[in-house]
Amino acid sequence: MKKGLTITVLILIAIVFFGALYYLYAKNQESPIVFETDKVEVKTIVKSTLATGNIVPDEEVLIKPNISGIIEAVYIKAGESVKAGDLIAKIKVVANVSNLSNSQNQVKTAKIELDNQEKLYQRQKTLFDKGVISANDFDAAQLAYNQAKQNYNASIQGFDIVKTGTTSGLGNYANTLIRSTVNGMVLDVPVKVGNQVIESNNFNEGTTIASVADIGRMIFVGKVDESEVGKIKLNMPIEITVGAIENKKFTAVLTYIAPKGKTENGAIQFEIKATLTNRDNTFIRAGLSANASIILEKADKVQALKESLVQFDKKTLKPYVEIETTKQKFERKDITLGVSDGIYVQVKSGLKSSDKIKVWNQGLKTEEVKPN
Repeated sequence: MKKGLTITVLILIAIVFFGALYYLYAKNQESPIVFETDKVEVKTIVKSTLATGNIVPDEEVLIKPNISGIIEAVYIKAGESVKAGDLIAKIKVVANVSNLSNSQNQVKTAKIELDNQEKLYQRQKTLFDKGVISANDFDAAQLAYNQAKQNYNASIQGFDIVKTGTTSGLGNYANTLIRSTVNGMVLDVPVKVGNQVIESNNFNEGTTIASVADIGRMIFVGKVDESEVGKIKLNMPIEITVGAIENKKFTAVLTYIAPKGKTENGAIQFEIKATLTNRDNTFIRAGLSANASIILEKADKVQALKESLVQFDKKTLKPYVEIETTKQKFERKDITLGVSDGIYVQVKSGLKSSDKIKVWNQGLKTEEVKPN
């Protein structure tokens, strides 16, 4: 029994011994890690935040009629350039039967009053010429006659307005011919011949016949998240990228930041506006989607280093790199960092252009993701 136990113990010892020898042998066969090195570069580093939006005209004017009716003719199309005073459309007035009847009755009433006052005036004039009545009585009769004549003319004008939409003597105050009020390009003509339109007044904004804008003055309108709005300020430079225009960037200046945010999809968004400063005669259609890169910080042609080469002290959290002194021998060197774009970071001090920096994380192995 004791002999068997002794043999078992010896076998176990032998297994452990040979296992240790094999482990040491395998360990010696592994080649040591040879660390690669990198150098600082001269780069322009830009730290920015992104906003999405559209390119729209700075001012878009909506042309509305000052009289209700039906579109009889349209003289423009979207995309055409117009000047202030150019004819846009013509409106045919459709008279309201009730208003037309009332206007006719007012004309007849005014005519009866005018005829009566004319008879009184002629009678008073005859008496005044004979010296029977005083000048005051004659003047009163003449004033009543003139007022009756004015009321009659006014009733005729009112009847013409109800019937045709305009009358002589009113000029542009009541006109069936709709003209552009500004210079620019026609962006949209939402009406067609036969459409009914409503006049613009204190109680109704009226029907839009056309929208006109100066496409030479385009702006970017977009939104930024509440987490980014505190980083931006007015007059910051912006780079605009329009999706429909490839390989082209436009510069702009931030001119507006909304003081109040709006909730969209559970997040607070703030509206921003930026004025384009260089167009290079490039035609940009209103409403195109665009991305705005708001430049928060910029460092031109400075020493830069890949962020992956930077290490941080576990206690002080200060940045440092490892510099090669002799072949595969490295020493720590503290550095001061500046602007970062997420890939490269500015090195303010601590490194020379000739320094070889250790790629310290090349030996790290990432765990393979196992499929479920």
